[in-house]
Amino acid sequence: MRHISPIKTALAVGTVIGLWHLIWAILVGVGWAKPVMDFVLQLHFIKLDYELAPYAATTAGELVILTFAVGAAFGFVFAVVWNWLTLESAPAWATDSKRLGSSAPAAVGD
Repeated sequence: MRHISPIKTALAVGTVIGLWHLIWAILVGVGWAKPVMDFVLQLHFIKLDYELAPYAATTAGELVILTFAVGAAFGFVFAVVWNWLTLESAPAWATDSKRLGSSAPAAVGD
């Protein structure tokens, strides 16, 4: 298996999670968040009485930055663990060295 860059993976996962929350902040800002949440909750058979806090640009920025950072941390840890599990020297239980349905070890680079 190929190794992946922890930095690139951190940036990719952080960006995806941050963008998802940026979209949420935009929905709150334009007033569409409650109908979206009502729809999502209805799909999960949940009925709640709730209200959303008023939009605040500072809070929206903090949300996006924090979720980017948490996503980047998860992405970094994921890449480090992935690379460890694909090392030649990793423990036998941590590697997938056999092809499916074959007793022969997989060739390097498969």
